Amino acid sequence: MNAPRISAARLLGVFEPGSREWEEARSGLVVTATDVAAIVGLSPWASPFSLWHHKAGTVRTDAAPNSAMSWGSRLEPVIADAFAEAHPDLVVHATGTWENERRLWQRATPDRVLVPVDGDPVSLLEIKTSRYGEDFGEPGTDDVPVYYRCQVLWQLDTLGLEAAHVAVLIAGQDYREYVVRYDEDEAAFLREQAGMFLASLEAGTPPPLDGHTATYRTAQRLPGGVEEVVADISPAIAEAYRAALLDHRRAEEAKREASAAVLAAMGSAKKCQADGRPVATRTVREDGTTRSLIPHPTYVKAATA
Repeated sequence: MNAPRISAARLLGVFEPGSREWEEARSGLVVTATDVAAIVGLSPWASPFSLWHHKAGTVRTDAAPNSAMSWGSRLEPVIADAFAEAHPDLVVHATGTWENERRLWQRATPDRVLVPVDGDPVSLLEIKTSRYGEDFGEPGTDDVPVYYRCQVLWQLDTLGLEAAHVAVLIAGQDYREYVVRYDEDEAAFLREQAGMFLASLEAGTPPPLDGHTATYRTAQRLPGGVEEVVADISPAIAEAYRAALLDHRRAEEAKREASAAVLAAMGSAKKCQADGRPVATRTVREDGTTRSLIPHPTYVKAATA
């Protein structure tokens, strides 16, 4: 079967991730599906500030993928095959980078395009891996992490489609599927925020600083060198810095005290739980003493929700 025709967008090409063509299709005054969660402040990996400076060319992000990204790419075709086996009524097509026909700044690279054996409607397949499955809800629903929802809605809006399947492999053995349907109000909000972001790029006005790790790392990498001078900063900025240092010290002390209490309560156990919920895992040295106490991510997520 031939590749699907999509009237709302045009295929720019199929580019190898990390290649010069791939970078060019994603850089400058365009917004991709992986950009949009950062623009609205919902990405765990990037902030509006870090994305702005990457697109402005003032800093470069690390090109080398981490191990999670690398294994996610390796497992993508395996998960796509599992989805195809579960859905013989759908033809799964590999695809590339698409550009919306009316909004040339709006681009997306979905993992797969799905075409029913008997014709329409075309839909998308987004493929994910997860270590623990945190933020994924009941299979068969649309309960996926909000940053993935932003990504999928942007893909649907770019290509003018109504539904996307999300296939996720959790902990290397728990395969699940979800379905996200197009929502015009959410898509309009994402487009509005993306437009404001692009306007700030054109104006040369970066977003405000925030507490995201990516923001701090970007601020560290901004060019400028070092001059043997003393900079005068406002007392308000200095006081905020002092207060944050004190809060951090108190938090570190509280964490050490709480961790010691957990270890004492665990005894020789490797893992612990509370009310049936996993709390932490203890790693040990050869002599049996504790090397580290690792909190379970789902417990931390629940505590901060």
